[in-house]
Amino acid sequence: MMCALEYRPNYIRFLHSMRMTLTATLVLKAIARGHRFGFEIVDVTGCPTGTVYPALRRLEHAGFLRSEWERERLAARDARPQRRYYELTPAGARALEGALERMRALDGLRALTPRTAR
Repeated sequence: MMCALEYRPNYIRFLHSMRMTLTATLVLKAIARGHRFGFEIVDVTGCPTGTVYPALRRLEHAGFLRSEWERERLAARDARPQRRYYELTPAGARALEGALERMRALDGLRALTPRTAR
C-alpha cells in the first residue's frame, strides 16, 4: 500500500496539469482583482460556496494560490470567524493569463456561428 507522502507528488503533478475550468478562472480572476477571502470570492463570482471552496482547495494544492489564516485577535475584535486569505502565486498568474487567452480565442468563434436559414 502506498503511503500518503508517496502519493502526494503524483497528486500534485496531476493538479498542475488540470484543465482550467470556468469556475477556476473566475476564482483566480477574483483573487487577482483583490478579493482575497472565501465569502468575498463567492459574492463577486456569483458561484455557490459548495463550488468556490473546493475550487480554492484544488487551486492551492495545484500551486496556483497560497493562503494564510488571519490573526485570531483581529477576527475576535470584529466579532466574526477567522478568514483565510488567498493570493495568486506566479504559477497562478500564468494559469490565469492562459485561461483568459483561451476565453478571448473562444470569443472569436462567434464569427463562425451559422446563420439562420431563410
